[in-house]
Amino acid sequence: MTDITPLRDFVIATTELVDRLEGDEQAVLDAIRPRLASLVTTDGWLPEELTRPHPQYYQQYLLHADPRERWSMVSFVWGPGQKTPIHDHRVWGLVGVLQGAELGVSFERDAAGQLHPTGEERIERGGVVAVSPRVGDIHQVANAYDDRVSISIHVYGGNIGAVRRAVYDPMTGGEKPFVSGYSNAFVPNLWDRSAAVRAAG
Repeated sequence: MTDITPLRDFVIATTELVDRLEGDEQAVLDAIRPRLASLVTTDGWLPEELTRPHPQYYQQYLLHADPRERWSMVSFVWGPGQKTPIHDHRVWGLVGVLQGAELGVSFERDAAGQLHPTGEERIERGGVVAVSPRVGDIHQVANAYDDRVSISIHVYGGNIGAVRRAVYDPMTGGEKPFVSGYSNAFVPNLWDRSAAVRAAG
């Protein structure tokens, strides 16, 4: 049985940080980053249903959304060779690799709207990177492996499945609006602590 205690602890800590630091993006990123790095170096807390790949499409499973939609947390599950289109986020975000590895290519748009790659990065298990309109928000991400699943845990400064964002045409730089939604119909029950309470007498 999955022990989701680390996930619950992360949700509580992140909510407290957002309460305290809301409005200071850099402070939020700096405070959450080491907690996410610690979370993605441990196994056993992510429910198995939220680790399943799809044969054709990467999956974005909602793990938690703040009731005021100030932040959310998802697991991205990448089948072999799967990748995103070039896209943006419109909010701050942190991405930590839990299993496998990811390849990310960052882009900038010039005055004419054309996209230009600005760098490629491979993120291994335990690695964490940031995105936001302030630090760089347009990228494409892929599973680094063609023969295995990779999983990453993302934390965003909004209900990311409901944020109006854009994908980009790699040739023209043109934007196409999209709202990603989520791949799952349920979220983990973080709050059933009844077994622990009973065990404590």
